Amino acid sequence: MNHDFDPTILREYDIRGIIGETLTPDDARAIGRSFGTLLKREGGNTVAVGYDGRVSSPILEHALVEGLTASGCDVVRIGLSATPMLYYAEASREDVHGGIQITGSHNPPNYNGFKMVFQGRPFFGADIQKLGKLAAQGDWADGAGSVDTIEILDEYVERLIDGIAGVDRAALSAMRVGWDAGNGAAGPALEALAAKLPGEHHLLFTEVDGHFPNHHPDPTVESNLEDLRALVASKQLDFGVAFDGDGDRIGAIDGEGRVIWGDQLLMIYAEDLLKTHENATIIADVKASRALFDHVAAHGGKPLMWKTGHSLIKSKMKETGAPLAGEMSGHVFFADTYYGFDDALYAGVRLIAASARLGRSITALRDAMPQLVNTPEMRFQVDEARKFPAIDEISRRLETEPGPDVEEVNATDGVRVNTKDGWWLLRASNTQDVLVARAESENEDGLTRLLAQLDEQLALSGLERGDNMGH
Repeated sequence: MNHDFDPTILREYDIRGIIGETLTPDDARAIGRSFGTLLKREGGNTVAVGYDGRVSSPILEHALVEGLTASGCDVVRIGLSATPMLYYAEASREDVHGGIQITGSHNPPNYNGFKMVFQGRPFFGADIQKLGKLAAQGDWADGAGSVDTIEILDEYVERLIDGIAGVDRAALSAMRVGWDAGNGAAGPALEALAAKLPGEHHLLFTEVDGHFPNHHPDPTVESNLEDLRALVASKQLDFGVAFDGDGDRIGAIDGEGRVIWGDQLLMIYAEDLLKTHENATIIADVKASRALFDHVAAHGGKPLMWKTGHSLIKSKMKETGAPLAGEMSGHVFFADTYYGFDDALYAGVRLIAASARLGRSITALRDAMPQLVNTPEMRFQVDEARKFPAIDEISRRLETEPGPDVEEVNATDGVRVNTKDGWWLLRASNTQDVLVARAESENEDGLTRLLAQLDEQLALSGLERGDNMGH
């Protein structure tokens, strides 16, 4: 017995495909066999399994559990859940050695996939390719594992509430917050959480519905925040929080309806955390604003720019002992009094705590941020075989003939070029056949000059940005 996966589904950070086309229950069963085999060979035995609200998720979960138990692993099922609940089940129980969440995250409804954690560390990149090799060879362990089901929601919500421990009760009670679960898997946990939080809470779309009837659950796309914006405006709330489909990414707006992007959220979290963690390393991805890195340094922290990708950031946190990290995409990781995984519900609680501890509204904190002009994240299609070589060409060219305006070239992840006007970034996506670009300046003229530099480098490599500009 062996199994060949469609090669498009074994991605850098997770496994993801189109149901009935590139991803089937047979794939889920083979993922279970391969993951379970790897875990057994590393001395582990028990895997927690959860699934999101997509229509296809229960069928995939059933097949995945069959595969895991056939490899000799015991399975702890936590049922319909947000991804952070699965991470919590794995992190909080000594007798659980791995975890798999079935989720399509913020992809369209006909997609689904798997996010994995292995003995307390992210499972990605070469790990995922290894699953494919084991399946292709049929190099599987055999056994008959047991299956247990546990209720984890109440325990998880209690752990979330710890995020406001020690914060002034009166300040918390005065908070008025809007929340949008986007019909994603975080809905039930959000309802339970809001019932226990002090203050006034208004909830949207907490009913789990894999068709996403109200709006797509991706809070980094501004149009998906319109319902939350309307709620905050009509009720005159302090701020609003939104989640993606599986609850591991956060989006937010202030009391005036302005989006607080991922790097701006990190500015708020960092200012709060650095009051008690002096000189701490705080990590953000290469797409983040220079304002964030300056803000961390100004408040006594050590800013560290790192590669985009939640698995890569989590690994870097473990390596550096950083208590806080985040990405533009809304993944935020707290390891000061939490587990270091990305949990948008916990990040929402910590936003409330930060505002209360800093004694300023989220709107006031947003007002205090530098007024910079920047592009959204620009994505343009480039052939899969061309995307990384193109970045290498541009990087080499900038090293040998940078031009008079270039002050620094950072090659941590693609190329990030600093000039007196600001910075521009070009990197290859790890998950799609696209290049990603971004630029930021203090004024429109500076931004125009930065984009001209970016376009010049693309042209020298026979590429152009085109009109495919999405956030």
